[in-house]
Amino acid sequence: MATNSSASAARTGGNPFLRAVAGLSMLCGWTAALMILASVLITCQMIFIRFVLGQSTIWQTEAVIYLMIGATLLGLPYVQMMRGHVNVDLMPLWARGRVRKALALLVLISTMAVIGIMFFYSYEMWHFAWARGWKSETIWGIHLWIPYLALPLGFGLYLLQLIADLAAVVLGIDKPFGLEDN
Repeated sequence: MATNSSASAARTGGNPFLRAVAGLSMLCGWTAALMILASVLITCQMIFIRFVLGQSTIWQTEAVIYLMIGATLLGLPYVQMMRGHVNVDLMPLWARGRVRKALALLVLISTMAVIGIMFFYSYEMWHFAWARGWKSETIWGIHLWIPYLALPLGFGLYLLQLIADLAAVVLGIDKPFGLEDN
């Protein structure tokens, strides 16, 4: 863990904006981990209630689904900060200098455009659920704006991390794709 946090600290270069975004992304990572832990514990409780006590469950399945979706979305900025996303790095390995930097900028800007669109539509969906008082059609009947909030929050924070990554490359604080020129 010390290696990962020191690697992310090295990529902030002491810049207050980059440090704040890295802190938010780290908080998102911890939140996602706690949400996964909660979903595992709820699943164990659900198994105990159903198969040991022979009773039915009401809220557990829905809660686990929402927690896992939320953990996935809130984990996006942390995974981006740690460069944990699956990638194909053949082109960045072949490219050098300005070409590698241009490729990194193109990838970051393209990703920001796609995530920006996803953020816009996820915010719209969340707002509809909130403004119209939508509830799930299950016995639990949770207000859907609560689990839907993970969509704009996750995509918004992911977009913020992408902006920080772009700024780090442009300012020369981070190397394009994290690769040194040989």
